[in-house]
Amino acid sequence: MIHDFDDFCLYMFVVVDDICQEIEPLLRRPGPEPKCSDSELITMALVGECRGWDMETDMLSHWQEHRDLFPHIPSQSRFNRRRRNLMEIINLIRRIVLKQLDLAQERLCVIDSLPVPVVKFHLVPSSTGDWKAHGAEFGKVSSKKETIFGYKLHLLTTIGGLVLDFELAPANATDLNVGYELLQNHAGLKIFGDKGYISADKQKLLWEQRESRLYTLKRSNQKKPLSAQASRLINSVRQIIETVNSQLAGQFNIETNHAHTFWGLCSRLVTKLTAHTLSIYINRLLGNHDFLQIKALAFPN
Repeated sequence: MIHDFDDFCLYMFVVVDDICQEIEPLLRRPGPEPKCSDSELITMALVGECRGWDMETDMLSHWQEHRDLFPHIPSQSRFNRRRRNLMEIINLIRRIVLKQLDLAQERLCVIDSLPVPVVKFHLVPSSTGDWKAHGAEFGKVSSKKETIFGYKLHLLTTIGGLVLDFELAPANATDLNVGYELLQNHAGLKIFGDKGYISADKQKLLWEQRESRLYTLKRSNQKKPLSAQASRLINSVRQIIETVNSQLAGQFNIETNHAHTFWGLCSRLVTKLTAHTLSIYINRLLGNHDFLQIKALAFPN
């Protein structure tokens, strides 16, 4: 049972440290061991994202108040560098936890995308970042009726709200093309998507190549519309991705970029998604029926 913030940090650390011990050969590096271990640094990053401390300076400032939990707190530059270097390890932790979660075996899924702007529209011409070298583009976000410069984060989520997979793509890439590419990594799924994923050709290929079915709401001008019952089913399923999107955008600030480089952005996105997955895992360990109530873990009464 989690009674306070210290309990949450302990649960998160134990999960992270157990996995880090399993994959210890991947963490070996020359030189002396840092005072702040990899398990501690990763835990600080994950818990910090759960608390909404998405600016590293703010996160480390908050951790100064909890030196009883983590006595050795790196400088901001060292923390930033180590988190970027540990990005693949953090994502591996997420994937290992997914294999241990019964929820990840769910075959009914939802696919959607979130905008990830990296530079404000009017600042793009004077931007000195490496965004364009890594595919950042202008793209429209129809749900918000705006144009952004950056990327979209495409998410494959179970109908229970667990993020199975993701792909970061230029903001002008269509949901259909990126979604099809993402779904090539999975088989035997039934996937629900919005109107942006409508394509009889792609649906046929997904079934022939991966034995996956992609279901979408049809446009009003299309023939043979779905039944009212089927439309209601898809709309109810879509509420799951809206819930997850709300958590990622609200609690985890995933649509707000504080990184100055592409790889800095990637390390933050991976940390946020891993924090979301591990929070669900901890809820399952605790036997909490509503495992999507993850904010209560980071902000216990």
